[in-house]
Amino acid sequence: MADVQLVETSLRDGNQCLWAALGIDTARTLAIAEVMDRVGFRAIDFTTSTHMGVAVRYKKEDPWERIRLMAAATPHTPLQFMSTGFRFISWETASPDFMALAFRTLVRNGIRRFCLADPMNDAESNMACARMVKEDGGEYVIVALVFTLSPIHDDFHYIERARKLAACPFIDALYIKDPGGLLNPSRAQTLIPAIKAVMGGKPLELHSHCTIGLAEHTYMDAPNHGVSALQCASGAAADGTSNPHSARVVANLRALGHRVAVDDEALDRVNRYFTQLAEAEGLPVGMPQAFDARYLQHQLPGGMVGTTRRQLAEARLSHLEGEVIEELGRVREELGWPIVMTPFAQILMTLAVMNVTNKERYKVIPDEAIRYAIGRFGRPMVPIAAEVLERIEALPRTRELRAEPEMASLEELRRRVGRRFSDEEFLLRATMPGGQVDAMLAAGPARRHYNPTISPVLDLIRKLGARSDLEYIAIDKPGMKLELRRHRVRAAAETEARAEQ
Repeated sequence: MADVQLVETSLRDGNQCLWAALGIDTARTLAIAEVMDRVGFRAIDFTTSTHMGVAVRYKKEDPWERIRLMAAATPHTPLQFMSTGFRFISWETASPDFMALAFRTLVRNGIRRFCLADPMNDAESNMACARMVKEDGGEYVIVALVFTLSPIHDDFHYIERARKLAACPFIDALYIKDPGGLLNPSRAQTLIPAIKAVMGGKPLELHSHCTIGLAEHTYMDAPNHGVSALQCASGAAADGTSNPHSARVVANLRALGHRVAVDDEALDRVNRYFTQLAEAEGLPVGMPQAFDARYLQHQLPGGMVGTTRRQLAEARLSHLEGEVIEELGRVREELGWPIVMTPFAQILMTLAVMNVTNKERYKVIPDEAIRYAIGRFGRPMVPIAAEVLERIEALPRTRELRAEPEMASLEELRRRVGRRFSDEEFLLRATMPGGQVDAMLAAGPARRHYNPTISPVLDLIRKLGARSDLEYIAIDKPGMKLELRRHRVRAAAETEARAEQ
């Protein structure tokens, strides 16, 4: 029997998978921070550059402030930043000096653990990135072996990369990252021990998704094969296309004889909080999923499912979801079997949507797909289908993109953006529209207090208070009674502020 640790993923992966990365803001993060710190998690999977961009664009909140506040509230638990290759917020490949600045700034603001997930499983790129993180102050580096199913991603592919990565002195641990929830117990029985055998004693973690009902079964076997930590979400942020449910994983592991040293009362509170949050805000609740063999073809990762559905709904194309998903599988094969994760998941999905909505495949090819074809994200492991590559090469835009410099240097970006900004603000302005950063700054500091049990009442107060035809408001619910009169508008605002605190 084994000692097993947990990495908590609700704030980052659970939020992205089920709530399109929009369900969490600074106040909702801080509301549960101190309790999460008491549980005994190995780490908290906290943010990515994508989530930092969402904080600015949709929440008008400073993501650096959020990191600093969370780090101060969780001194015993490392916060994790996940990096997908040499990119920060933008899809563009960043220069090494720009990435070094990003890593230094993340460390300075409170990130202690860095998760590196190269979308090509490029060992050399991961090792270069790990060295950069450690030289810029990163405390702990864990590197992903991104699992997928394809004719070219066999056990040898993973064993050879694990051997190289484990030999790197700048890498502290490895983990199998299964964004599609594709790793079943029988494959894990051979793959995990083979990877563990070449790691020289370094720790191995497992991260999977519940999308087709396999992950939790694989988690139960993983400790027997040498996995020392499992990555889980909690409450309503678990299950569905998210990660296995933390409370259920702990209970089942203990029933099988394994040891999981967590504060059970604190873990229960974390689970209840994310469920209360979903109920209060009308967010989807993750549910256990049935097996769906069709998923093995398109392999859309959990985090992309929610985002894709939101984007299709915004474009009034929800009725095309099934057709788009099928097309994604065809596009993936034609592009040389890229792993379906950021940024390739977005590239594949964009192409699939365009192929379906234009009624002619590859009539429109976005810049990012062209950049992929000309090697800006690394070389595909097998050649792109000849007819697709011919169409891409014939585009005038391909010649233009090929002539572009591969990456702007840090000095060049400083000249473009301006030298008067802090590193934090510069990194945002260098990768996002200036107007979005201006709007974030104009919004001021983020709210810091949130209570899901009174959130619906506060929302009702705001809506009723905005009406000019009401002179008197009375709210009566268990544990709370509130009366407001029109001449007490200021008192109502003060009451709301006290309630939030």
